[in-house]
Amino acid sequence: MPQGAAAPKPVETFSNRLAFVFAAMGAAVGLGNVWQFPYIVGENGGAAFVLVYLAALALVAAPIFVAETMLGRHGAASPPEALRRVAREAGVSARGAGIVGWAGLIASILVLSFYSVIAGWTLAYALKAAGGAFVGQDTAGIVALFDALRADPLEMALWHTLFMGLTVAIVRRGVRGGIEWAASWMMPALIALLVILVVYGALFGEFTRTVAWMFRPDWSALTPGIVLSAIGTAFFSLGVGVGAVMIYGAYLGREVSLPRASAMVVGADTAVALLAGFAVFPVVFQQGLDPAAGPGLLFVTLPNAFADMVAGRWVGVLFFVFMALAALTSALALMSPTVARLEERGLSRSAATGVVGLAIWLAGFATLLSFNLLSDFRPLAALGFADMRLFELIRDTILNLLLPLGGVAFALAAGWLLPEPVRAAEFGGRRRVYLAWRFAVRYVAPVGVLAVFASFIL
Repeated sequence: MPQGAAAPKPVETFSNRLAFVFAAMGAAVGLGNVWQFPYIVGENGGAAFVLVYLAALALVAAPIFVAETMLGRHGAASPPEALRRVAREAGVSARGAGIVGWAGLIASILVLSFYSVIAGWTLAYALKAAGGAFVGQDTAGIVALFDALRADPLEMALWHTLFMGLTVAIVRRGVRGGIEWAASWMMPALIALLVILVVYGALFGEFTRTVAWMFRPDWSALTPGIVLSAIGTAFFSLGVGVGAVMIYGAYLGREVSLPRASAMVVGADTAVALLAGFAVFPVVFQQGLDPAAGPGLLFVTLPNAFADMVAGRWVGVLFFVFMALAALTSALALMSPTVARLEERGLSRSAATGVVGLAIWLAGFATLLSFNLLSDFRPLAALGFADMRLFELIRDTILNLLLPLGGVAFALAAGWLLPEPVRAAEFGGRRRVYLAWRFAVRYVAPVGVLAVFASFIL
């Protein structure tokens, strides 16, 4: 292939820019925004973390998002094949590039394996809220409900299976008939639900206190650990590093402005993360609860708040349906790269989706059983990680190892291996914007991500 030449497009592409934006928003907007972002803000003291997070989005996560999308559109294939094509054009090892792509596929499968289990909790809690399970409960009762769910492998398997079944059913229908169709109604519904929850928080919660807490920083509380946590959260929030964004880039038509579409996605992702804070914290503050409640914030603290608030039963239903939709839109993106790779190897869309879905479903039992039958199994106890179950091992390996390394690899591939005319052409006549992105993706983003990686292993 001549240097700089465009590779053949995949069989399907998104029908227009809005379809890509909705689908890519769905990839980015997920449990990282709704489940992880609020409790990490709470654990790290509010405003100082939020402002560093916004800076990390602009300087680290967004440049890598553009880079990954660019690689996908230029390579026009699954991540392993797209990276191999880019490597061949640059005259470097295509085999090494393919390994990076396959590492991303493995990471996407493992992410979705534990993601599906957590998403199953949101489905279970939507049903529990609708049935009035939280009404009149005290804190001990809410904790007992959560503990009972996690202690029951059969119930957790049921919700895990249902969530994966929904994901498989949509992905097998293809790009336009499945992913684009689902994103076109799920994203507007998700945003509408979030707006309703924010309005509810403004009317019945401590909204003024929330605004001050999220945007009036106490810089004396800022530590290197908080900075690194903000970078890592921004990186995970956009869903980069596993190839999900790359395959959506492969489905992006040439007529769409990549920087403009990427800016819309990053802006929407940021808005959803902040709005999630405005939906969660007014309720938490109004009830006098702890914003630093950790991962249990959404499954213990908020149900505790809903139990005593005006129309709390139905607000709880809306909230957990919102969370389930956010999880599902991201799950579609996480499954797509591996499905695309199997299609390239000759499998039909239906067969490829079935194989990948089964693999993810089976892998999910490592997480599922970590909370009950295998709760005492500590595979790395001999190495000093006595508190790390299979769930924590999978989660931390992905989030702190494979995602950062994948993100750095994608940034370097786009910033150094892609031909200069290809990179510049994606920005049209916006020369200054292009130069700023090139500097960030070559130097700033890799250093930021590697700092997070180093903090994990040291």
